[in-house]
Formats: sequence, C-alpha cells, structure tokens
Amino acid sequence: AVAVPARVVVGDRELERAAGMFRAAGDPGRLRLLAQLLAGEQCVTELVQSVGAGFSTVSQQLRTLRSEGLVSTRREGKHVFYSLADGHVVELIRSVLQHAAEV
Repeated sequence: AVAVPARVVVGDRELERAAGMFRAAGDPGRLRLLAQLLAGEQCVTELVQSVGAGFSTVSQQLRTLRSEGLVSTRREGKHVFYSLADGHVVELIRSVLQHAAEV
C-alpha cells in the first residue's frame, strides 16, 4: 500500500490548473511528445521525426503543452529546443506510463 497524507488541502485555483495539465497531457499525441522528452531536450525537427507527425501538428501540440506549463523552451539561433518543464513533470509522466504498463 502507498502512504497517502490524511488530508491534502487544495484550492479551486490549484484544481483548475491541475485539470488543465491533465487535459493537455491526456491527448495521445501530446502524451507521445511528453514521453519522447523523457529522454531529454529535443528540437522540433527531432520530435517530428521521432513521433511521425507533421511539423504543424507537433508545433501545435507543443504550444498546448507549453501553455499548461508541462514543457519549457530554449532558443538557439533558428532552433527551438523543448524539454519537460521540471522534475515534477518528469515524475508525473514516468509514473503514469509505468502505471499504464502495469495495468
């Protein structure tokens, strides 16, 4: 059994933000991008090649993930590199993918 705190107090603002993150990550195409980014930072071109989707589709999906705070960007010349936003996102994506593989 997993130890769970007796009571976690969460406000409406936090619940709405978390729901937005789950909505963004809940699309299979966007989740595939998040899973790819578990390997580390990648540019859009690398992501397009690895997930087998079109450039505009991947760009739109990344925009959604960025707006929900799940990915961050770094620009180097003409290239934009994407990575998972922080350790919380890394653990969330790792955990949900592991859980899905076990069920």
